[in-house]
Amino acid sequence: MDSWVRVLLFIAFILPALVECRVRHYKFNVVNKNITRLCSSKSIITINGKFPGPTLYAREDDTVLIRVINKVNHNVTIHWHGIRQVRTGWADGPAYVTQCPIEPGHSYLYNFTITGQRGTLLWHAHVNWLRSTVHGAIVVLPKHGVPYPFPKPDDELILVLGEWWKSDTEAVINEALNSGLAPNVSDSHTINGLPGTVANCSTQDVYNLAVESGKTYLLRIINAALNEELFFKIGGHNLTVVEVDATYIKPFKIETIVIAPGQTTNVLLTANQKSGKYLVAASPFMDAPIAVDNFTATATLHYTGTLSNTPTFLTTTPPKNATQVANNFINSLKGLNSQKYPVNVPLKVDHSLFFTIGLGIKPCPSCKAANGSRVVASVNNVTFIMPSIALLQAHYFNINGVFTTDFPPNPVHVFNYSGAGPANLVTQSGTKLYRLEFNSTVQLVIQDTGIIAPENHPVHLHGFNFFVIGRGVGNYNPKIDAKNFNLHDPVERNTVGVPAGGWTAIRFRADNPGVWFLHCHLEVHTTWGLKMAFLVENGKGSKQSLIPPPKDLPKC
Repeated sequence: MDSWVRVLLFIAFILPALVECRVRHYKFNVVNKNITRLCSSKSIITINGKFPGPTLYAREDDTVLIRVINKVNHNVTIHWHGIRQVRTGWADGPAYVTQCPIEPGHSYLYNFTITGQRGTLLWHAHVNWLRSTVHGAIVVLPKHGVPYPFPKPDDELILVLGEWWKSDTEAVINEALNSGLAPNVSDSHTINGLPGTVANCSTQDVYNLAVESGKTYLLRIINAALNEELFFKIGGHNLTVVEVDATYIKPFKIETIVIAPGQTTNVLLTANQKSGKYLVAASPFMDAPIAVDNFTATATLHYTGTLSNTPTFLTTTPPKNATQVANNFINSLKGLNSQKYPVNVPLKVDHSLFFTIGLGIKPCPSCKAANGSRVVASVNNVTFIMPSIALLQAHYFNINGVFTTDFPPNPVHVFNYSGAGPANLVTQSGTKLYRLEFNSTVQLVIQDTGIIAPENHPVHLHGFNFFVIGRGVGNYNPKIDAKNFNLHDPVERNTVGVPAGGWTAIRFRADNPGVWFLHCHLEVHTTWGLKMAFLVENGKGSKQSLIPPPKDLPKC
Protein backbone atom coordinates (compact mmCIF):
# COMPACT_ATOMS: atom_id res chain seq x y z
CA MET A 1 0.00 0.00 0.00
CA ASP A 2 1.36 3.44 -0.94
CA SER A 3 2.42 5.69 1.94
CA TRP A 4 -0.02 8.45 0.96
CA VAL A 5 -2.89 5.93 1.10
CA ARG A 6 -1.79 4.96 4.61
CA VAL A 7 -1.81 8.62 5.58
CA LEU A 8 -5.32 9.10 4.22
CA LEU A 9 -6.58 5.99 6.04
CA PHE A 10 -4.98 7.22 9.26
CA ILE A 11 -6.63 10.62 8.93
CA ALA A 12 -10.01 9.15 7.97
CA PHE A 13 -10.33 6.29 10.43
CA ILE A 14 -7.63 6.03 13.09
CA LEU A 15 -7.11 9.67 14.06
CA PRO A 16 -10.81 10.35 14.87
CA ALA A 17 -10.86 7.28 17.13
CA LEU A 18 -7.75 8.48 18.95
CA VAL A 19 -9.27 11.94 19.38
CA GLU A 20 -12.61 10.48 20.50
CA CYS A 21 -11.27 8.23 23.27
CA ARG A 22 -8.45 9.77 25.22
CA VAL A 23 -6.80 9.28 28.58
CA ARG A 24 -7.29 12.10 31.09
CA HIS A 25 -4.68 12.48 33.81
CA TYR A 26 -5.34 14.24 37.13
CA LYS A 27 -3.31 14.65 40.30
CA PHE A 28 -5.23 15.12 43.55
CA ASN A 29 -3.01 16.24 46.42
CA VAL A 30 -4.85 15.84 49.73
CA VAL A 31 -3.64 18.80 51.80
CA ASN A 32 -4.67 20.97 54.73
CA LYS A 33 -5.77 24.54 54.07
CA ASN A 34 -6.75 27.39 56.40
CA ILE A 35 -10.14 28.79 55.38
CA THR A 36 -12.21 31.65 56.79
CA ARG A 37 -16.00 31.55 56.62
CA LEU A 38 -18.63 33.26 58.82
CA CYS A 39 -15.84 35.42 60.26
CA SER A 40 -14.24 32.28 61.71
CA SER A 41 -11.14 30.40 60.54
CA LYS A 42 -10.22 26.73 60.69
CA SER A 43 -7.99 24.22 58.95
CA ILE A 44 -9.80 21.92 56.52
CA ILE A 45 -8.77 18.99 54.35
CA THR A 46 -8.92 19.81 50.64
CA ILE A 47 -7.84 18.60 47.22
CA ASN A 48 -5.06 20.80 45.82
CA GLY A 49 -5.94 23.47 48.40
CA LYS A 50 -9.33 24.18 46.79
CA PHE A 51 -12.80 24.28 48.38
CA PRO A 52 -14.81 23.05 46.58
CA GLY A 53 -12.18 20.94 44.88
CA PRO A 54 -11.13 20.97 41.22
CA THR A 55 -13.62 20.02 38.52
CA LEU A 56 -12.86 16.75 36.74
CA TYR A 57 -13.57 17.04 32.99
CA ALA A 58 -13.84 14.09 30.60
CA ARG A 59 -15.81 12.86 27.60
CA GLU A 60 -17.95 9.79 27.26
CA ASP A 61 -15.69 6.77 26.61
CA ASP A 62 -12.59 8.50 28.03
CA THR A 63 -10.31 6.68 30.44
CA VAL A 64 -9.59 8.72 33.57
CA LEU A 65 -6.49 8.31 35.75
CA ILE A 66 -6.44 10.21 39.05
CA ARG A 67 -3.41 9.91 41.29
CA VAL A 68 -4.56 10.68 44.86
CA ILE A 69 -1.63 11.55 47.13
CA ASN A 70 -2.45 11.69 50.84
CA LYS A 71 -0.44 14.47 52.51
CA VAL A 72 -2.59 14.82 55.65
CA ASN A 73 -2.76 12.94 58.92
CA HIS A 74 -6.04 11.21 58.08
CA ASN A 75 -7.05 8.19 56.05
CA VAL A 76 -8.62 9.14 52.69
CA THR A 77 -10.61 7.58 49.85
CA ILE A 78 -12.36 9.26 46.91
CA HIS A 79 -15.68 8.10 45.43
CA TRP A 80 -16.58 9.08 41.86
CA HIS A 81 -20.27 9.38 42.61
CA GLY A 82 -22.48 8.12 39.79
CA ILE A 83 -19.66 6.73 37.62
CA ARG A 84 -20.81 3.18 36.94
CA GLN A 85 -17.31 1.66 37.28
CA VAL A 86 -18.06 -1.17 34.84
CA ARG A 87 -15.96 -4.09 36.17
CA THR A 88 -13.65 -1.57 37.89
CA GLY A 89 -15.03 -1.70 41.41
CA TRP A 90 -11.49 -1.22 42.74
CA ALA A 91 -11.81 2.43 41.67
CA ASP A 92 -15.23 3.08 43.26
CA GLY A 93 -13.84 4.47 46.51
CA PRO A 94 -16.02 3.74 49.59
CA ALA A 95 -13.71 2.86 52.47
CA TYR A 96 -13.78 -0.81 53.54
CA VAL A 97 -16.30 -1.63 50.78
CA THR A 98 -14.20 -1.61 47.60
CA GLN A 99 -10.86 -0.56 49.02
CA CYS A 100 -8.97 0.08 52.22
CA PRO A 101 -8.20 3.75 52.87
CA ILE A 102 -5.16 5.55 51.49
CA GLU A 103 -3.02 6.04 54.59
CA PRO A 104 -1.06 9.23 55.32
CA GLY A 105 2.02 9.44 53.13
CA HIS A 106 0.66 6.96 50.57
CA SER A 107 -1.04 7.30 47.16
CA TYR A 108 -3.41 5.36 44.93
CA LEU A 109 -4.14 5.58 41.20
CA TYR A 110 -7.87 5.51 40.44
CA ASN A 111 -8.30 4.10 36.93
CA PHE A 112 -11.67 3.82 35.17
CA THR A 113 -13.35 4.30 31.81
CA ILE A 114 -16.57 6.29 31.48
CA THR A 115 -18.93 3.98 29.58
CA GLY A 116 -22.28 5.10 28.20
CA GLN A 117 -22.57 8.16 30.44
CA ARG A 118 -22.54 11.88 29.94
CA GLY A 119 -23.63 14.80 32.15
CA THR A 120 -22.95 16.15 35.62
CA LEU A 121 -21.79 14.01 38.55
CA LEU A 122 -19.62 14.64 41.61
CA TRP A 123 -16.65 13.22 43.43
CA HIS A 124 -16.20 13.23 47.19
CA ALA A 125 -14.30 11.64 50.04
CA HIS A 126 -15.89 8.41 51.26
CA VAL A 127 -14.45 7.93 54.72
CA ASN A 128 -15.88 9.37 57.95
CA TRP A 129 -17.13 12.96 57.43
CA LEU A 130 -14.31 14.17 55.17
CA ARG A 131 -16.66 14.81 52.27
CA SER A 132 -17.81 18.01 54.03
CA THR A 133 -14.79 19.75 52.44
CA VAL A 134 -13.37 17.10 50.08
CA HIS A 135 -15.71 17.25 47.10
CA GLY A 136 -16.05 18.65 43.60
CA ALA A 137 -17.78 18.39 40.23
CA ILE A 138 -17.45 15.82 37.47
CA VAL A 139 -18.41 17.04 34.00
CA VAL A 140 -18.71 14.30 31.37
CA LEU A 141 -19.14 15.86 27.95
CA PRO A 142 -20.88 13.99 25.11
CA LYS A 143 -18.77 12.37 22.41
CA HIS A 144 -17.34 14.74 19.81
CA GLY A 145 -20.03 15.78 17.37
CA VAL A 146 -22.91 14.54 19.53
CA PRO A 147 -25.20 17.44 20.50
CA TYR A 148 -27.22 17.87 23.66
CA PRO A 149 -30.88 16.79 23.21
CA PHE A 150 -31.89 20.38 24.05
CA PRO A 151 -30.96 23.81 22.65
CA LYS A 152 -27.21 24.36 22.90
CA PRO A 153 -26.45 26.85 25.69
CA ASP A 154 -24.17 29.81 25.16
CA ASP A 155 -22.13 28.91 28.24
CA GLU A 156 -22.05 26.63 31.27
CA LEU A 157 -21.70 27.33 35.00
CA ILE A 158 -21.09 24.92 37.89
CA LEU A 159 -22.83 25.45 41.23
CA VAL A 160 -21.77 23.20 44.10
CA LEU A 161 -24.08 23.42 47.12
CA GLY A 162 -22.72 22.43 50.50
CA GLU A 163 -22.63 22.91 54.25
CA TRP A 164 -20.16 24.62 56.56
CA TRP A 165 -19.38 23.99 60.22
CA LYS A 166 -17.29 26.41 62.25
CA SER A 167 -16.08 23.35 64.17
CA ASP A 168 -14.04 20.49 62.75
CA THR A 169 -16.57 18.05 61.27
CA GLU A 170 -14.69 14.98 62.51
CA ALA A 171 -14.94 16.39 66.04
CA VAL A 172 -18.67 17.02 65.50
CA ILE A 173 -19.47 13.40 64.63
CA ASN A 174 -17.06 11.95 67.22
CA GLU A 175 -18.73 13.98 69.96
CA ALA A 176 -22.12 12.71 68.79
CA LEU A 177 -20.98 9.09 68.73
CA ASN A 178 -19.56 9.40 72.23
CA SER A 179 -22.76 10.96 73.57
CA GLY A 180 -25.19 8.73 71.67
CA LEU A 181 -27.11 11.80 70.45
CA ALA A 182 -27.50 13.40 67.02
CA PRO A 183 -24.62 15.62 65.85
CA ASN A 184 -24.85 19.39 65.73
CA VAL A 185 -26.27 20.77 62.50
CA SER A 186 -24.06 22.91 60.27
CA ASP A 187 -23.65 26.65 60.77
CA SER A 188 -24.46 27.61 57.19
CA HIS A 189 -25.11 26.34 53.71
CA THR A 190 -22.80 27.35 50.88
CA ILE A 191 -22.86 28.00 47.13
CA ASN A 192 -19.48 27.22 45.56
CA GLY A 193 -18.00 27.28 49.03
CA LEU A 194 -19.42 30.67 50.05
CA PRO A 195 -22.36 31.24 52.43
CA GLY A 196 -23.42 34.60 51.01
CA THR A 197 -24.63 37.53 53.07
CA VAL A 198 -24.16 36.81 56.77
CA ALA A 199 -25.52 38.88 59.66
CA ASN A 200 -23.05 40.12 62.29
CA CYS A 201 -20.05 39.36 60.09
CA SER A 202 -17.83 42.00 58.49
CA THR A 203 -16.70 39.63 55.71
CA GLN A 204 -19.41 39.03 53.12
CA ASP A 205 -18.52 36.02 50.98
CA VAL A 206 -21.02 36.15 48.12
CA TYR A 207 -20.61 34.14 44.93
CA ASN A 208 -21.47 36.03 41.72
CA LEU A 209 -22.86 34.36 38.60
CA ALA A 210 -22.02 36.73 35.77
CA VAL A 211 -24.45 36.52 32.84
CA GLU A 212 -25.02 38.49 29.63
CA SER A 213 -28.49 39.63 28.67
CA GLY A 214 -30.15 37.38 26.09
CA LYS A 215 -27.80 34.43 26.54
CA THR A 216 -28.76 30.96 27.79
CA TYR A 217 -26.66 29.12 30.37
CA LEU A 218 -26.49 25.50 31.41
CA LEU A 219 -26.26 25.45 35.21
CA ARG A 220 -24.74 22.25 36.55
CA ILE A 221 -26.10 22.11 40.12
CA ILE A 222 -24.63 19.65 42.64
CA ASN A 223 -25.64 18.99 46.25
CA ALA A 224 -22.44 18.04 48.06
CA ALA A 225 -23.88 18.73 51.53
CA LEU A 226 -23.45 16.13 54.24
CA ASN A 227 -26.92 16.02 55.74
CA GLU A 228 -29.35 18.43 54.10
CA GLU A 229 -31.70 18.39 51.13
CA LEU A 230 -31.96 21.82 49.58
CA PHE A 231 -34.37 23.98 47.64
CA PHE A 232 -32.72 26.05 44.90
CA LYS A 233 -34.17 29.02 43.03
CA ILE A 234 -33.15 32.24 41.31
CA GLY A 235 -35.20 35.38 41.80
CA GLY A 236 -37.21 36.48 38.75
CA HIS A 237 -36.11 33.55 36.54
CA ASN A 238 -37.60 30.18 35.59
CA LEU A 239 -35.39 27.14 35.25
CA THR A 240 -35.75 24.54 32.48
CA VAL A 241 -34.72 21.16 33.91
CA VAL A 242 -32.99 18.95 31.31
CA GLU A 243 -30.96 16.38 33.25
CA VAL A 244 -30.64 14.72 36.66
CA ASP A 245 -27.80 12.45 37.85
CA ALA A 246 -26.20 12.54 34.39
CA THR A 247 -29.29 11.25 32.57
CA TYR A 248 -31.39 13.31 30.17
CA ILE A 249 -35.05 13.90 31.01
CA LYS A 250 -38.08 15.40 29.30
CA PRO A 251 -37.47 19.16 29.74
CA PHE A 252 -39.86 21.14 31.93
CA LYS A 253 -39.94 24.65 33.37
CA ILE A 254 -40.11 25.29 37.09
CA GLU A 255 -39.30 28.01 39.61
CA THR A 256 -37.85 25.87 42.44
CA ILE A 257 -35.94 22.61 42.33
CA VAL A 258 -35.18 20.28 45.25
CA ILE A 259 -31.88 18.44 45.33
CA ALA A 260 -30.68 15.88 47.89
CA PRO A 261 -27.09 15.17 48.92
CA GLY A 262 -25.40 13.23 46.12
CA GLN A 263 -27.85 14.36 43.45
CA THR A 264 -27.12 16.60 40.46
CA THR A 265 -29.52 18.65 38.34
CA ASN A 266 -28.79 20.48 35.08
CA VAL A 267 -31.03 23.41 34.21
CA LEU A 268 -31.15 25.94 31.39
CA LEU A 269 -31.30 29.56 32.51
CA THR A 270 -32.03 32.30 29.99
CA ALA A 271 -30.93 35.78 31.03
CA ASN A 272 -34.17 37.36 29.78
CA GLN A 273 -34.99 39.78 32.59
CA LYS A 274 -34.09 43.44 32.79
CA SER A 275 -30.48 44.10 33.61
CA GLY A 276 -29.64 44.00 37.30
CA LYS A 277 -28.78 41.68 40.19
CA TYR A 278 -30.99 38.77 41.26
CA LEU A 279 -30.81 36.68 44.41
CA VAL A 280 -29.78 33.03 44.12
CA ALA A 281 -30.88 30.98 47.15
CA ALA A 282 -30.26 27.49 48.57
CA SER A 283 -32.45 26.74 51.60
CA PRO A 284 -33.19 23.53 53.55
CA PHE A 285 -35.99 21.07 52.82
CA MET A 286 -37.11 19.02 55.82
CA ASP A 287 -40.75 17.95 56.24
CA ALA A 288 -40.20 15.95 59.43
CA PRO A 289 -39.58 17.01 63.06
CA ILE A 290 -35.80 16.91 62.62
CA ALA A 291 -33.39 19.75 63.41
CA VAL A 292 -31.81 21.37 60.34
CA ASP A 293 -29.52 24.27 59.58
CA ASN A 294 -31.99 27.08 58.83
CA PHE A 295 -29.35 29.29 57.17
CA THR A 296 -30.14 30.14 53.53
CA ALA A 297 -27.05 30.33 51.36
CA THR A 298 -27.17 33.17 48.85
CA ALA A 299 -25.37 34.17 45.69
CA THR A 300 -26.04 36.82 43.06
CA LEU A 301 -27.01 36.47 39.42
CA HIS A 302 -25.24 39.54 38.05
CA TYR A 303 -26.03 40.87 34.57
CA THR A 304 -22.89 42.30 32.95
CA GLY A 305 -22.79 46.06 33.06
CA THR A 306 -24.78 46.24 36.30
CA LEU A 307 -23.22 48.52 38.90
CA SER A 308 -22.09 46.81 42.12
CA ASN A 309 -24.26 49.09 44.29
CA THR A 310 -27.43 48.24 42.33
CA PRO A 311 -30.14 46.79 44.64
CA THR A 312 -30.69 43.04 44.31
CA PHE A 313 -34.06 41.67 43.19
CA LEU A 314 -35.00 39.36 46.05
CA THR A 315 -36.92 36.10 46.10
CA THR A 316 -38.84 34.20 48.77
CA THR A 317 -37.53 30.75 49.66
CA PRO A 318 -40.05 27.96 50.37
CA PRO A 319 -40.76 27.03 53.98
CA LYS A 320 -38.46 24.17 55.03
CA ASN A 321 -41.48 21.82 55.23
CA ALA A 322 -42.84 22.72 51.76
CA THR A 323 -43.54 19.12 50.73
CA GLN A 324 -45.77 20.20 47.85
CA VAL A 325 -43.01 22.33 46.33
CA ALA A 326 -40.66 19.34 46.50
CA ASN A 327 -43.27 16.97 45.06
CA ASN A 328 -44.03 19.39 42.24
CA PHE A 329 -40.42 19.02 41.11
CA ILE A 330 -40.01 15.28 41.79
CA ASN A 331 -43.27 14.31 40.07
CA SER A 332 -42.27 16.25 36.94
CA LEU A 333 -39.18 14.09 36.35
CA LYS A 334 -39.67 11.75 33.39
CA GLY A 335 -37.12 9.84 31.34
CA LEU A 336 -36.40 11.30 27.92
CA ASN A 337 -37.20 7.93 26.27
CA SER A 338 -36.19 9.01 22.78
CA GLN A 339 -34.85 6.79 20.02
CA LYS A 340 -31.29 7.87 20.86
CA TYR A 341 -31.81 7.82 24.65
CA PRO A 342 -34.34 5.06 25.38
CA VAL A 343 -35.60 4.10 28.83
CA ASN A 344 -34.65 0.43 29.18
CA VAL A 345 -36.48 -0.33 32.41
CA PRO A 346 -36.52 -4.09 33.20
CA LEU A 347 -40.01 -5.49 32.67
CA LYS A 348 -39.24 -8.93 34.12
CA VAL A 349 -38.15 -9.10 37.79
CA ASP A 350 -35.87 -11.83 39.17
CA HIS A 351 -35.44 -10.42 42.69
CA SER A 352 -38.35 -8.60 44.32
CA LEU A 353 -36.94 -6.94 47.44
CA PHE A 354 -38.57 -4.87 50.18
CA PHE A 355 -36.26 -2.85 52.45
CA THR A 356 -37.39 -0.85 55.47
CA ILE A 357 -35.09 1.99 56.47
CA GLY A 358 -35.01 4.21 59.49
CA LEU A 359 -33.68 4.71 62.98
CA GLY A 360 -33.34 2.53 66.05
CA ILE A 361 -31.70 2.21 69.44
CA LYS A 362 -28.63 0.36 70.75
CA PRO A 363 -27.62 0.00 74.40
CA CYS A 364 -24.63 2.20 75.23
CA PRO A 365 -23.70 2.26 78.93
CA SER A 366 -21.15 5.04 78.41
CA CYS A 367 -23.67 7.30 76.60
CA LYS A 368 -24.82 9.19 79.69
CA ALA A 369 -26.24 12.11 77.68
CA ALA A 370 -28.58 9.66 75.92
CA ASN A 371 -29.54 7.77 79.10
CA GLY A 372 -27.44 4.70 78.37
CA SER A 373 -28.40 4.22 74.71
CA ARG A 374 -27.41 5.52 71.31
CA VAL A 375 -29.29 6.30 68.12
CA VAL A 376 -28.50 3.94 65.25
CA ALA A 377 -29.97 3.37 61.78
CA SER A 378 -30.75 0.22 59.86
CA VAL A 379 -31.98 -1.47 56.68
CA ASN A 380 -34.48 -4.28 57.37
CA ASN A 381 -33.57 -3.86 61.04
CA VAL A 382 -29.89 -4.65 60.34
CA THR A 383 -27.41 -1.99 61.46
CA PHE A 384 -24.47 -2.50 59.11
CA ILE A 385 -21.07 -2.98 60.72
CA MET A 386 -18.13 -1.91 58.57
CA PRO A 387 -15.43 -4.57 58.30
CA SER A 388 -11.68 -4.06 58.79
CA ILE A 389 -10.95 -5.68 55.39
CA ALA A 390 -12.56 -4.25 52.25
CA LEU A 391 -15.57 -6.33 51.19
CA LEU A 392 -14.46 -6.46 47.55
CA GLN A 393 -11.06 -7.81 48.54
CA ALA A 394 -12.64 -10.42 50.80
CA HIS A 395 -14.93 -11.46 47.94
CA TYR A 396 -12.22 -11.56 45.26
CA PHE A 397 -9.65 -13.41 47.38
CA ASN A 398 -12.21 -15.67 49.15
CA ILE A 399 -11.31 -14.40 52.62
CA ASN A 400 -13.69 -16.01 55.11
CA GLY A 401 -15.23 -14.35 58.15
CA VAL A 402 -15.48 -10.83 56.73
CA PHE A 403 -19.13 -10.87 55.64
CA THR A 404 -22.13 -13.15 55.19
CA THR A 405 -24.58 -13.24 52.27
CA ASP A 406 -27.76 -13.60 54.31
CA PHE A 407 -29.06 -10.04 54.16
CA PRO A 408 -32.86 -10.37 54.52
CA PRO A 409 -34.81 -9.63 51.31
CA ASN A 410 -37.83 -8.54 53.41
CA PRO A 411 -38.31 -6.97 56.85
CA VAL A 412 -37.58 -9.27 59.76
CA HIS A 413 -40.50 -7.71 61.66
CA VAL A 414 -43.80 -6.67 60.05
CA PHE A 415 -45.46 -3.64 61.64
CA ASN A 416 -47.17 -0.38 60.72
CA TYR A 417 -44.07 1.07 59.05
CA SER A 418 -45.31 4.62 58.65
CA GLY A 419 -46.74 4.65 62.18
CA ALA A 420 -44.97 5.07 65.49
CA GLY A 421 -43.13 1.76 65.16
CA PRO A 422 -42.83 -1.31 67.40
CA ALA A 423 -42.24 -1.19 71.15
CA ASN A 424 -38.81 -2.82 70.76
CA LEU A 425 -36.54 -0.34 68.94
CA VAL A 426 -33.34 -2.41 69.21
CA THR A 427 -31.75 -3.40 65.89
CA GLN A 428 -29.58 -6.35 64.89
CA SER A 429 -25.95 -5.80 63.86
CA GLY A 430 -23.98 -7.47 61.12
CA THR A 431 -21.98 -7.26 57.91
CA LYS A 432 -24.56 -8.86 55.66
CA LEU A 433 -24.61 -8.73 51.84
CA TYR A 434 -27.31 -9.72 49.36
CA ARG A 435 -26.13 -11.91 46.47
CA LEU A 436 -27.28 -11.26 42.88
CA GLU A 437 -26.59 -13.34 39.80
CA PHE A 438 -24.95 -11.50 36.91
CA ASN A 439 -27.53 -9.82 34.64
CA SER A 440 -30.43 -10.62 36.99
CA THR A 441 -33.07 -7.93 37.42
CA VAL A 442 -34.05 -6.33 40.70
CA GLN A 443 -37.12 -4.51 41.93
CA LEU A 444 -36.46 -2.82 45.25
CA VAL A 445 -39.15 -1.05 47.28
CA ILE A 446 -37.61 1.14 49.98
CA GLN A 447 -40.00 1.95 52.84
CA ASP A 448 -39.33 4.68 55.38
CA THR A 449 -40.30 3.90 58.97
CA GLY A 450 -41.61 6.13 61.72
CA ILE A 451 -39.30 4.69 64.38
CA ILE A 452 -38.17 7.71 66.45
CA ALA A 453 -39.17 9.96 63.52
CA PRO A 454 -40.05 9.58 59.81
CA GLU A 455 -37.61 11.29 57.51
CA ASN A 456 -36.81 11.75 53.83
CA HIS A 457 -33.81 9.52 53.03
CA PRO A 458 -31.78 10.07 49.83
CA VAL A 459 -30.59 6.54 49.03
CA HIS A 460 -27.56 6.05 46.75
CA LEU A 461 -26.67 2.86 44.90
CA HIS A 462 -23.06 2.44 43.77
CA GLY A 463 -22.20 0.71 40.49
CA PHE A 464 -25.56 1.19 38.78
CA ASN A 465 -28.19 3.59 37.60
CA PHE A 466 -31.76 2.61 38.43
CA PHE A 467 -35.23 3.56 37.27
CA VAL A 468 -37.61 5.22 39.74
CA ILE A 469 -40.89 3.48 38.89
CA GLY A 470 -43.06 4.66 41.79
CA ARG A 471 -43.32 6.50 45.10
CA GLY A 472 -46.02 7.20 47.64
CA VAL A 473 -46.95 8.16 51.18
CA GLY A 474 -47.78 5.64 53.89
CA ASN A 475 -47.20 1.89 53.74
CA TYR A 476 -46.44 0.32 50.36
CA ASN A 477 -49.30 -1.92 49.20
CA PRO A 478 -48.07 -4.30 46.46
CA LYS A 479 -51.58 -5.15 45.26
CA ILE A 480 -52.57 -1.53 44.73
CA ASP A 481 -49.38 0.49 44.27
CA ALA A 482 -47.68 -1.83 41.78
CA LYS A 483 -50.55 -1.24 39.33
CA ASN A 484 -49.54 2.41 39.13
CA PHE A 485 -45.84 1.87 38.42
CA ASN A 486 -44.44 3.95 35.56
CA LEU A 487 -42.70 1.47 33.25
CA HIS A 488 -42.90 3.75 30.22
CA ASP A 489 -40.71 6.77 30.96
CA PRO A 490 -39.44 6.57 34.57
CA VAL A 491 -36.54 8.84 35.48
CA GLU A 492 -33.13 7.18 35.73
CA ARG A 493 -30.99 8.11 38.74
CA ASN A 494 -28.22 6.96 41.08
CA THR A 495 -29.62 8.65 44.20
CA VAL A 496 -33.33 8.85 45.07
CA GLY A 497 -35.30 10.36 47.92
CA VAL A 498 -37.54 8.06 49.94
CA PRO A 499 -40.30 10.39 51.21
CA ALA A 500 -40.83 10.83 54.94
CA GLY A 501 -43.31 8.19 56.06
CA GLY A 502 -43.50 6.83 52.53
CA TRP A 503 -41.83 4.57 49.97
CA THR A 504 -39.99 4.58 46.66
CA ALA A 505 -39.74 1.72 44.13
CA ILE A 506 -36.75 1.28 41.80
CA ARG A 507 -35.60 -1.29 39.23
CA PHE A 508 -32.15 -2.08 37.86
CA ARG A 509 -30.23 -4.79 36.05
CA ALA A 510 -27.30 -6.35 37.95
CA ASP A 511 -24.93 -6.31 34.96
CA ASN A 512 -21.84 -5.05 36.80
CA PRO A 513 -19.89 -7.65 38.82
CA GLY A 514 -18.47 -6.68 42.21
CA VAL A 515 -19.56 -5.47 45.63
CA TRP A 516 -21.76 -2.39 45.49
CA PHE A 517 -22.72 -0.16 48.41
CA LEU A 518 -26.34 0.95 49.03
CA HIS A 519 -26.69 3.63 51.69
CA CYS A 520 -28.45 6.77 52.80
CA HIS A 521 -26.56 9.80 51.53
CA LEU A 522 -27.27 11.72 54.72
CA GLU A 523 -23.86 11.16 56.24
CA VAL A 524 -25.19 10.94 59.79
CA HIS A 525 -27.41 8.00 58.80
CA THR A 526 -24.56 6.23 56.99
CA THR A 527 -22.45 6.65 60.13
CA TRP A 528 -25.27 5.20 62.22
CA GLY A 529 -25.54 2.10 59.99
CA LEU A 530 -28.18 2.78 57.32
CA LYS A 531 -26.27 0.85 54.66
CA MET A 532 -25.84 -2.57 53.07
CA ALA A 533 -24.17 -3.99 49.96
CA PHE A 534 -25.03 -6.14 46.96
CA LEU A 535 -22.61 -8.85 45.84
CA VAL A 536 -23.00 -9.24 42.07
CA GLU A 537 -21.44 -12.45 40.78
CA ASN A 538 -19.29 -12.68 37.66
CA GLY A 539 -21.00 -13.64 34.43
CA LYS A 540 -19.50 -15.76 31.66
CA GLY A 541 -16.00 -14.98 30.46
CA SER A 542 -13.61 -12.12 31.16
CA LYS A 543 -15.87 -9.41 29.67
CA GLN A 544 -18.49 -10.16 32.36
CA SER A 545 -16.03 -10.54 35.24
CA LEU A 546 -14.44 -8.18 37.72
CA ILE A 547 -10.97 -7.18 36.58
CA PRO A 548 -8.03 -8.13 38.89
CA PRO A 549 -7.09 -5.56 41.52
CA PRO A 550 -4.33 -3.04 40.71
CA LYS A 551 -0.92 -3.57 42.27
CA ASP A 552 -1.10 -0.34 44.29
CA LEU A 553 -4.49 -1.14 45.89
CA PRO A 554 -4.22 0.16 49.49
CA LYS A 555 -3.74 -2.51 52.12
CA CYS A 556 -5.68 -2.73 55.37
